[in-house]
Amino acid sequence: MALPTLYLSPHLHNFQNAKVLVALEYGRSKVRLVEIRGPASGDTQSQQAVPRLPALETESKLCVHGATAVAQYLAPERMRGAGRKEAALVQQWVSFADSELVPPACAWVFPVLGLLKHNKKAVDRAQLDLKKILQFLDDHLKLRTYLVGEGITLADIAVACSLLLPYKHVFEPDFRKPYVNVNRWFLTCVNQAEFTRALGAVRLCEKIVPVTTEKCTGQQQQPEEQNALSPGVSPQVEEVPAKKTPAQLKKEALKREKMEKFLQKQDKLKEQQQRQPEKKAKMEKKEKKDLGVITYDIPTAPGEKKDVSCPMPDSYSPQYVEAAWYPWWEKQGFFKPEYKRKISEPNPKGMFMICIPPPNVTGSLHLGHALTNAIQDSLTRWHRMRGATTLWNPGCDHAGIATQVVVEKRLWRQSRRTRHDLGRQSFIEEVWKWKNEKGDRIYHQLRKLGSSLDWDRACFTMDPKLSQAVEEAFIRLHDEGVIYRSTRLVNWSCTLNSAISDIEVDKKELTGRTLLPVPNYAEKVEFGVLVSFAYKIEGSDEEVVVATTRIETMLGDTAVAVHPQDPRYQNLKGKFVMHPFCHRKMAVVFDEFVDMNFGTGAVKITPAHDQNDYEVGLRHGLEFISIMDDNGYLINVPEPFLGMKRFDARKAVLEALIQKGLFKEVKDNPMVVPVCSRSKDIVEPLLKPQWYVRCGEMAKMAADAVRNGELKIIPETHLKTWFNWMDNIRDWCISRQLWWGHRTPAYFVTVNDPSVPAGEDADGSYWVSGQTEEVARQKAAEKFNVSPDQISLRQDEDVLDTWFSSGLFPFSIFGWPNQTEDLKAFYPGTLLETGHDILFFWVARMVMLGLKLTGQLPFKEVYLHAIVRDAHGRKMSKSLGNVIDPLDVIFGITLEGLHTQLLDSNLDPVEIERAKAGQKSDYPAGIPECGTDALRFALCAYTSQGRDINLDVNRILGYRHFCNKLWNATKFAIRGLGENFRPDQAVQGAAAGSLIDRWILSRLAHAVELCNRGFQQYDFPGVTTAIYNFWLYELCDVYLECLKPVFGGSDEEAACVARNVLYTCLDVALRLLSPFMPFVTEELYQRLPRRSAQDPPSITVSPYPECEESCWRDEELDRNVESVMSIVRAIRSLRADYNLTKTKADCYLTCSDDATATLVNTFSSYIQTLSSSKSVSALVGEECPPGCAMAIASDRCTVHLMLKGLIDAEKEVAKLRNKEGEVRKQIVKLREKISKPDYRNKVPQKIQEMDAEKLKQFETELQKVEEGIGTFEKMI
Repeated sequence: MALPTLYLSPHLHNFQNAKVLVALEYGRSKVRLVEIRGPASGDTQSQQAVPRLPALETESKLCVHGATAVAQYLAPERMRGAGRKEAALVQQWVSFADSELVPPACAWVFPVLGLLKHNKKAVDRAQLDLKKILQFLDDHLKLRTYLVGEGITLADIAVACSLLLPYKHVFEPDFRKPYVNVNRWFLTCVNQAEFTRALGAVRLCEKIVPVTTEKCTGQQQQPEEQNALSPGVSPQVEEVPAKKTPAQLKKEALKREKMEKFLQKQDKLKEQQQRQPEKKAKMEKKEKKDLGVITYDIPTAPGEKKDVSCPMPDSYSPQYVEAAWYPWWEKQGFFKPEYKRKISEPNPKGMFMICIPPPNVTGSLHLGHALTNAIQDSLTRWHRMRGATTLWNPGCDHAGIATQVVVEKRLWRQSRRTRHDLGRQSFIEEVWKWKNEKGDRIYHQLRKLGSSLDWDRACFTMDPKLSQAVEEAFIRLHDEGVIYRSTRLVNWSCTLNSAISDIEVDKKELTGRTLLPVPNYAEKVEFGVLVSFAYKIEGSDEEVVVATTRIETMLGDTAVAVHPQDPRYQNLKGKFVMHPFCHRKMAVVFDEFVDMNFGTGAVKITPAHDQNDYEVGLRHGLEFISIMDDNGYLINVPEPFLGMKRFDARKAVLEALIQKGLFKEVKDNPMVVPVCSRSKDIVEPLLKPQWYVRCGEMAKMAADAVRNGELKIIPETHLKTWFNWMDNIRDWCISRQLWWGHRTPAYFVTVNDPSVPAGEDADGSYWVSGQTEEVARQKAAEKFNVSPDQISLRQDEDVLDTWFSSGLFPFSIFGWPNQTEDLKAFYPGTLLETGHDILFFWVARMVMLGLKLTGQLPFKEVYLHAIVRDAHGRKMSKSLGNVIDPLDVIFGITLEGLHTQLLDSNLDPVEIERAKAGQKSDYPAGIPECGTDALRFALCAYTSQGRDINLDVNRILGYRHFCNKLWNATKFAIRGLGENFRPDQAVQGAAAGSLIDRWILSRLAHAVELCNRGFQQYDFPGVTTAIYNFWLYELCDVYLECLKPVFGGSDEEAACVARNVLYTCLDVALRLLSPFMPFVTEELYQRLPRRSAQDPPSITVSPYPECEESCWRDEELDRNVESVMSIVRAIRSLRADYNLTKTKADCYLTCSDDATATLVNTFSSYIQTLSSSKSVSALVGEECPPGCAMAIASDRCTVHLMLKGLIDAEKEVAKLRNKEGEVRKQIVKLREKISKPDYRNKVPQKIQEMDAEKLKQFETELQKVEEGIGTFEKMI
């Protein structure tokens, strides 16, 4: 059979071809390709008209013309949109690409490619249109991966192919930089395998390079070729005239001449570069040295102190700095609360105890965990340095479902066996084996993050000590009736065969008909539709129409509900409807939960499979019929549905309703589908006998604790959520149908006595709890008043919800219920710090169980940090490729390394490709090595109470550069202090020093005040900003520069004072920074001399600077130096304007009054040093010499910089005259545009605002140019 024939234009830049070829790759159709060049090129073999290309001739000789039509024909059905609504959206985007995007794209790109003559007006208009379009796309893609739905559709193909040429040829980095979401989406598309096969690798434009061809210089483009390139574009681009005037030809000749000169210049530059290979090699070597890795190679046994006697490396390197310190800290016991004190003795400086939110043992930490860690460790280190008895307790959670799923997959992959093949005990042994092999990765990460945890107290929630606490808690609560057994609806995963908690249910929002993959189903299952069908009224021809999104559940219907006030159904009181398949009479009940305005106002009631229906069933005493077993197969239903899988039954029930004439309609319906986060199965509400915790009384106690101020929640924005949950709490299901976890210490009782009736599983009165079977047997014998030998027991197979053991964590880690020394010393704790997303699931339950079981709150304060998102504001998701291991930021990783990690995950192939595309977009060169200190500091600097964090890795890299600044500053300072320097025993006071000495101590005192206040208020950005500003802008930029002439001068007394002040600044500032950057501060601290032999051995246990010890604040001096710095900045600005990079100039400062002149004279030496001036003179009421450039420093001081003799004034005037002419032309052009009569009405408001801003900028620029001309003319 003949293959379909696809006719294409052969032109290199035809993006209409691209759209068709990509669709062809997705459709995987086999076709015969034919290139049509058109009659103008001598091609007369085909009847296909060039303007209608691309075209497809099918096997039946049917012809499809045009890129859009051919692409839709070739693409698979799924790419046209799932459902009518999605299909309509896809079509809208395709039309948008053709009508709105293609014309401006061609108008800008084609002149660059030499396909059209350059027309500035048309190009400017095209650029403006594209900016508007890109901004619109960027907003649309902010929270979306693709334009429509969850995968690539024809919409993405059409729009991406329309942007292909602009991205390749004209979208330079600066132009595309603002549109981060469009860039991410475009790269995601073009890096798909299908795009790559069709288009090859797409390289983004780095610089616009015009193509010089004959078409650019006068040859008219053939209309056939132009239309093949861009059908319908020609009206948007002005036609090229056939003949040119002499003036036009002259202009084009000049352009060619300019281009030739440019190319000659480029060739010359290349030759020069080739002649200087050594210089280039040196530059490369220097650059490599700056960014390279320096390692610590001195042999140091683990736990031994690092050797810092060697010279400091030239630059900061995280690998060098972070080596060897952590094992030494740990061996010295710095992290233990017992360090140099007894925990049983009261500490006048208080106690600080915080427990880690135990991460799941299954995986590894991500950046969200790193944020938690950075905050908790900075707080712990701050309290430890302040002298408090400090404990940060580590631990890991056994993560029942997550761990069991991982081990089951591993078991199947390695031996093709299930847990049932092994049996319960052998499977649990297999899990412990896996835990011992893999479970230490998290602790390794925590150590690499510098976490000052007391590792001797590390806990695992399945350890015997914690398991005993779980058993004790269950038994006590069960004996009190707080834990009880009941049959209720639970979230059920048919794949896991277990109930799951609400936090393990993902809410997938659908806008309409959507096909979703479901485990154990070969084909995707339809969701997002509302099916309407009728129930016949018993004994009449009347019917009631109801609607449902889960048509299969109608087999379990036991009633129809309507609103009591609905006039349409008043005649149905006391009547019944007939079930068409089960021959069951079902009552029509009247209930106010029904929404009269939704659908027909009549609702089917399935009490055993829907939460709302369950409540209705209880209120009206309806029958509860379970129609699904644990695996999702239908039970208690008639043939042919009996034994069907639930979603197979969905189709069968619909077909049966159609046959009976009861089906009414099906339509799109926005809905939320509950998906199990572990198994990706659709969650089913099923009736199951389970163990529940009665929460009402405990929740009231927890809510009251916050209301009366005993428990503080920070920030207070979360109080509303807290009270909403606590005041409307439901009882908590704690049963899980798993093997890994704490097995429920409850036993079902069978009494071997005919006088005692047999019990049922759901009947709580036939259950007893106990630490052992013997204890439970004794309790059962007493309960039923029989001898123990008449009791038979069966322990519950289920395990307890992981959150139950986690809720006991603050006191179970200390050995509760035993009254241990640790429990007495550290319970209740001080603070609970975690993400706000688990406020209810973990925090609330700790508070409730703590109050109930110990009579005390487990902590006094709760600090809830924000959620970490990626740089685009998207939630961290493995399928998006934006979940980052903190170790990859610390050590750096290549893009290939990131891709390799995805292969070890549980993602399916489609998700892996999407994640790879996301990684390639966000980290095209991988992630650079940033180091632990930079990562910790960045995370804390980002943390702002009450909002999420969009984390950009580039900002973390910026803080690595900050570390390098610390390194170089300390290196310079140590050199300035000298080898024989020994600091004074007492901290240097401010009185003895110079002005700048006193000023830096004042700024240091201010930083100390801000840091302590920030820690107390959990204002981490406030602390990091204070430290950053002091080090960078005050110590490095000002004080160290002012010290250079002091250290190089002859005044030894001033130098001695300055050295002691400098030492104080380094010592205090390093201690301020230590909680955030423990490694680099320890490295630098250890290289400083000590004031006395009794000083602490490590910065980790040195005292944190306090305001009482830093009494150097001088606010008047601060204000004076700030005035001086405004003068320095004005001088620096003038030097930059006139390119005086190495030349020093005389500076004259005209002051408005004597006080200002006195200030200037007092600080003149510092001004001269900091501004690199030749001299500084203060003038009051005097004219400064001619030939100066002027700048205003403040309302009291004007800067005049002498330029005469330093620059060629005539040359500068000529340059500025040219600039003046260009700026005036721009102003005239813009004013003409704005003054047009229809401008206000026709031009969009946003464009008008942009034009006004441009005009303002041009006018400001013109003013500066005119001032410059005036200045230089005075020098001529």
